[in-house]
Amino acid sequence: MKKLFSFLFTLVSLYAAHAQEYDITKFGVKNDSTILQTKAIQKVIDQAFAKGGGTIVIPKGTYLSGALFFKKKTNLLLQDGAVLKGSDEIKNYPLIPSRMEGQSLDYYAALVNAYSVDGFSISGPGTINGNGLKFWKTFWTHREDMKKIGKSSTNLEVSRPRLIFIWKCNNVKIQNIKLCNAGFWTTHLYQCNDVLIDHADIRSPFKPVKAPSTDGVDIDVCKRVTITNCYISVNDDAIVIKGGKGPTAHKLPQNGIVEDVLIENCTFGPAHATLTLGSESIHAKNITMRNCVVNNTCPILKFKMRGDTFQLFENITVDNITGSSGAVIDLNPWSQFFNLAGSKEKPFGIIKNITMSNIKITSTKFGEMQGNPLDQLSNFTFKNVEVTTEKPALINKYDEVNFENVMVNGKALEVVR
Repeated sequence: MKKLFSFLFTLVSLYAAHAQEYDITKFGVKNDSTILQTKAIQKVIDQAFAKGGGTIVIPKGTYLSGALFFKKKTNLLLQDGAVLKGSDEIKNYPLIPSRMEGQSLDYYAALVNAYSVDGFSISGPGTINGNGLKFWKTFWTHREDMKKIGKSSTNLEVSRPRLIFIWKCNNVKIQNIKLCNAGFWTTHLYQCNDVLIDHADIRSPFKPVKAPSTDGVDIDVCKRVTITNCYISVNDDAIVIKGGKGPTAHKLPQNGIVEDVLIENCTFGPAHATLTLGSESIHAKNITMRNCVVNNTCPILKFKMRGDTFQLFENITVDNITGSSGAVIDLNPWSQFFNLAGSKEKPFGIIKNITMSNIKITSTKFGEMQGNPLDQLSNFTFKNVEVTTEKPALINKYDEVNFENVMVNGKALEVVR
């Protein structure tokens, strides 16, 4: 009996800690979009943590902040009309051990950070606004300056913060929230399990200034991730499967598989691709995108096949997609930032057990399947696909591609090798 009472007391205590709300304006934080209030807001988070946890509440208004770090048993709630606005000065985001572009390295903190915070949640209906315009302009100016002297530039050369970075957290929920104008990636999940992103509105602009590399959701070495009822339109890929890059990436403990991802009932506006695998990905398994609407001119499914990385993509399903898009399939070599780092390895990719079915769209073209010379592909099926397009042929060099009831402009699909 004593054990039962002790267990019940623990449950009640945990619930009370979770239910405790901390309205930031009751702790000296002002509704003023011009005053940097990082320290004041962080103090509220720290106080909640010290008292056993609770929900940090941002009420109606606009609050300017640099990097915030959530602690165990703390959560974030933005009420209707609330805006957490990111500082546009990189000095307000500390340089710390982090993860970017498939590498473990020191990088700048995000606006919202949670490390090893199981049960972490972000909920709305308010907005987290990265205020990224200054970072975007700096990025494009740098790229043009490099081009003038005959040099290329990488994404990491202009320091920019992500909007959200969640690392080693289980049972994460991001719900009923608006996420916009990230300086860099919008939502980065690394080494997380059991994540739900539900009714999120994720956006970054294409004009008047392009918001470079503002991926919608980056899933990096994670398992059991569900993205549902979301709208995503960003100036890069909408949903990206990450996990590592380079000739030894598959051997490094900080890298790994992305497994059991479900994307459903979402709408995708303009982006660079709707679902992408490969730019920094070594192994993806059991990825499903279904019951979604596309309203853009980018590929539905894109494989970026790196010649410097061993890659395995298996058991991927894209089902019941309607609307308008770019290519149905884009499977091509990806050479951006290619680097064998002196290795004599000859990396290659394996793609197997892929199904694209029940797709009815208007597209710019059907697509291409032209990986690197050593890449292997098997059991790739198109089934019940109806496409209207000005470029009806599929350019495909692989033998093990199956077609069942695939119609383009009212005729059977033409395959060109």
